[in-house]
Amino acid sequence: MTTGGEETSARWVLHIDMDAFFASVEELTRPTLRGRPVLVGGAGGRGVVAGASYAARAYGASSAMPMHQARRLVGSSAVIVPPRGSVYRVVSGRVFDIIRRFAPVIETLSFDEAFAEPAELAGATADEAHEFAVRLRTAIRDEVGLPASVGFGSGKQIAKIASGQAKPDGIAVIAPSGELQFLQALPVRKLWGIGPVSGDRLARIGVETIGDLAALSGTEVTSVLGGTVGPALHRLAQGIDNRPVAERAVAKQISAESTFATDIIDLAGLRAAVSGAAADAHRRLLQDGRRARTVVVKLRRADMSILTRSHTMPAASVDLDVLTAAAQRVVLDPQEIGPIRLVGVGYAGLTEAEQYSLFPDLDEYGPEGSGEPGQQAAQGVAVPAEAAGERDDAEPAHAEAAQWPTGADVAHPDFGHGWVQGGGHGFVTVRFETRASGPGRARTFRLPEPKLVRADPLDSLAWDEE
Repeated sequence: MTTGGEETSARWVLHIDMDAFFASVEELTRPTLRGRPVLVGGAGGRGVVAGASYAARAYGASSAMPMHQARRLVGSSAVIVPPRGSVYRVVSGRVFDIIRRFAPVIETLSFDEAFAEPAELAGATADEAHEFAVRLRTAIRDEVGLPASVGFGSGKQIAKIASGQAKPDGIAVIAPSGELQFLQALPVRKLWGIGPVSGDRLARIGVETIGDLAALSGTEVTSVLGGTVGPALHRLAQGIDNRPVAERAVAKQISAESTFATDIIDLAGLRAAVSGAAADAHRRLLQDGRRARTVVVKLRRADMSILTRSHTMPAASVDLDVLTAAAQRVVLDPQEIGPIRLVGVGYAGLTEAEQYSLFPDLDEYGPEGSGEPGQQAAQGVAVPAEAAGERDDAEPAHAEAAQWPTGADVAHPDFGHGWVQGGGHGFVTVRFETRASGPGRARTFRLPEPKLVRADPLDSLAWDEE
């Protein structure tokens, strides 16, 4: 979609968003998954979807959804794999390196999206901006193998909304003369900075679209959204966005918080809110690509005073269950401290170093008492008929799951790099394939198999080291 082909703009800002990034990387490095409903995330009792392929989204699954709900929607065809942050980080770096060749200064928002303002496009036409997007997306697909959507506008807000409209795998260029018309009919929640609370406030006065917000007077906006944020959002709704594209400093903390319309007055309600905030912050942590060692809980009481409590773990983690448990450890009872109106969870002590537990057998399981393994077997995996029976020399089922969890990267001297599709009852099934191999063959091994070893997930990329 391109509006105003020959119309020029003093500045063109682009927003690039890698389509279904986590799931797309899994499909790239594990070619058998291409076109299948892939769900990336934890499969335990508190598992949350970190990413969903478009095939999974067709069933209604989406990021941030509880995994049990996504599995119910997709059904038996769902393939669940755990996140592999190290792989996403390397792929993201290669994508951003390509973008920097086209525009040296980029403002990264997460693993999979960024802003840029190409100097060569100052004063260019909409058609020229479209051609730039074509060249950029082609370079990413040729060199990395992933699809991307690109939006162009005169500012960040328009560009970001445009890239969303271009999904999947498309281009949207909005010329200045068409920006107001483009914005007017969109839901007001599409505007960057309008969250659930401010969206509800606007809805109560009949503001449903961005055009409705733009039509309000400055006084009305200030009365609803406040004197600091309100005027800025009002300008964005009117298509006025002069914010520069600038390199972002490395965040020292990643957090998420919510203000509740009704104060939380009991411990059960607070624990549920903390779990929700922990999951929201965890999604941002996965996008950032680092691990956290310190968990911070922020509580704003009804009298507007703020309480913060933190817990520092022995090792940095990216596991949602571990991080949520740390947050719950420092929760205070509203019956003792008073009603709570805002709950936030933040992750600090961020590091890119991969750190492993001294007790991996325990890490592969869900919440204590849940009775669920941390990673369930992938659907549709062939296991020999004799695997259904018991073997006297078989390892305990929980030990097998811990050693060969579904989705783990493994290697075999005869078959190369692969990943665990599932197993149990003394057997494990491995699909041997990488990005470069194309769809690979699955082989089932009787355990123990001394030639089968855990492998570096980065080997699945099969890229020459630079």
